[in-house]
Amino acid sequence: MNGWSLLTIVQLLFFGMGAYYFFTKSKKKQLGDGFSMDENLKQMEELEDMKQRKLTEPLAEQTRPRNLTEIIGQEKAIKALRAALCGPNPQHILMYGPPGVGKTAAARLILEEAKKKAESPFSKKAKFVEIDATTLQFDERNIADPLMGSVHDPIYQGAGAFGQMGVPQPRAGAICEAHGGVLFIDEIGELHPVQMNKLLKVLEDRIARFQSSYYNRGNKNIPPYIHEIFQKGIPADFRLIGATTRNPSDLPPALRSRCTEIFFEGLDEKAVERIARNSLNRGGLPYEEGLCEKIACYAHGGRDTVNIIQSLTSLAAMEGNRKITFADLDWVAETGRYQPILRRKVSKKARIGVVNGMAVQGGGSGALLAIEANVQKSAKGLLTVTGIVEEEEIRSRQRSSRRKSNARSSAENVLTVLERYGFEKDAYQVHINFPGGTPVDGPSAGIAMFLAVYSAFTGVPIDGEIALTGEIGLLGQVLPVGGVADKLAAAVDAGVNRAFIPKENWRETFTKLGISVEPIDHVDDLLEQVFRKVENRVVVEEKDILTAQERTLC
Repeated sequence: MNGWSLLTIVQLLFFGMGAYYFFTKSKKKQLGDGFSMDENLKQMEELEDMKQRKLTEPLAEQTRPRNLTEIIGQEKAIKALRAALCGPNPQHILMYGPPGVGKTAAARLILEEAKKKAESPFSKKAKFVEIDATTLQFDERNIADPLMGSVHDPIYQGAGAFGQMGVPQPRAGAICEAHGGVLFIDEIGELHPVQMNKLLKVLEDRIARFQSSYYNRGNKNIPPYIHEIFQKGIPADFRLIGATTRNPSDLPPALRSRCTEIFFEGLDEKAVERIARNSLNRGGLPYEEGLCEKIACYAHGGRDTVNIIQSLTSLAAMEGNRKITFADLDWVAETGRYQPILRRKVSKKARIGVVNGMAVQGGGSGALLAIEANVQKSAKGLLTVTGIVEEEEIRSRQRSSRRKSNARSSAENVLTVLERYGFEKDAYQVHINFPGGTPVDGPSAGIAMFLAVYSAFTGVPIDGEIALTGEIGLLGQVLPVGGVADKLAAAVDAGVNRAFIPKENWRETFTKLGISVEPIDHVDDLLEQVFRKVENRVVVEEKDILTAQERTLC
C-alpha cells in the first residue's frame, strides 16, 4: 500500500514538472524567447511617443462627407442604397461608378442611418468592416487569408503553444468580423477567383467553415471551442456591399445575381463646382470669384477637386495666407499635368452630314459624340468608317475569338436601309467618321449614322440641337439599346433640345428632363420628325428626296 502511494507521488511529481515546463514555454512563446521585460517597456515607450506625434488633418479628411447631404450629385444612387439597406430585410449590394464620387462614404453613412431604424436587423453595435480587394493577401495553402480566415497548422510558424501540442488553430477573417453588420469590399472585381467562389458560398450559408488535415475529432488535447469551430463553423451573417469601377459585365454573374445593383454617376460641372466651393470654404482662405468654375474645367471627380484645392491652399498659405488667384490655379494645373476637360456643347447651326450621337463611356457615364458622313459618286462602291473599334476580342474560359465590331456592322446595315430611299451601294463612296480620338463600339450609333449618311446623300441639313441613339435593323426598324438614361443626361448637359430614342426604351420619367424626348420604332418616323416643319425648319417628304445628281442645298 505504501509502495503504491509512493508510485502515485512520483507520477504526480513528473506530471507537475511537465505542466510547469509547458507553462513556461508557453509564456516564453508569448513574449518571444529571450525577450526581456526591459526591452518590452522600451518598445512600449517608443510606441506611445509615436502616438503623440501627429500632423495636421489632410484636406481630404476634412472634406469627407459627414452626412448624406454632403455627397453631391448622387441623389438617385443614395435613394436606391437607402431602400436596399434601411428596410427590415437589407440586401447584398454592388455599387458601380468612377472613383471619388462618394461610394464608400454613402455606404458607411447609410449603415448608421439603418441602425437607428426600429425595423432594421442591424443593432447599434453593427460594424462596418472595410477591406480593399486589390491588397488582400491570398495563399492557396490557406496559411493567410484576411478575408475568409485561415488555419494555423502546427507545422507553420506562428502556431504557438497549441502548435507544439499538434493542435490546429482557426483564425477568423473579415467575414466573421463583419457578422451582424456590413462587409464593404472596395474594387470587388479584383478578388482572386478562389476567394470569390468562397465568398459566394458564405453568402448562401452565412457560416465561415475551416478545414485542416491536422484536425482530429477524437483528439482530447483540442479545446472544445476549436472542436465547435471545425465541426459547425463561425457565424458570418453580414450584408455585402461591393464597390467597383468596372463594368457590370466584368463581374461574375453568380455574384451579380445575389446582389442589388446600384449605379453612381460621374460628377458633372455643377457637382464639381459645389465640391470645390465647399472645400475652399473649409480651407478658410479667400479666393477669386469664378475660381470654382475654372477648377471644374480640370477636375474629373471629388478626389481631383480636393487635390487641386489642397495644392492651392498650401501655395497661398506658404506665401502669407493670401487670396487664391487664377494664376495659382494655372500654376497647379501646369505642375500637376492637369489637362482641361473638353465638355462638348452642341451647335445651333444646321449642317449637312453631321449629327449628334448619344453614347455611354467606359465608366458608365453618358457622352455625346459627333458623327460625320460624306457621300461621293463613284464608279465603285466603298464604305470607310474611321474612329471605331475595327475588331473586338471575345474571351471565354475555353477559347478566345475575334469578330468585326458592332459599330462597323451597323454602318453596313445603314447602307442596306438607305437603298429604300434611292441609294445604290455600288455607285457611291461613303465615309463615316467619329472624331474625337475615342474608339467607338456597339450598335447604338446605328440610327445616328443613318441620319448622317441620309443627310449627306440628299444634301438636307440636320438641326444641330438634336441627338439620337438606337440600333438599326435591316428593315429600318429602330431597336432598343442600353444606357439611355445616362445618354439623355449627357444630352441635357450638352444643350440638346430634342432627343430620339427607341420606342422600347421609353420611360415616363424622361418627360421631366426639360427636353423633348421622342420615341421612334422605324427610320421613317425618324425622318418625318427630324425634317418636318418646326418653326422655320424645312419639310422633306419621301417624294421630295433628291437624287445625288440633283442634290442642292435646301
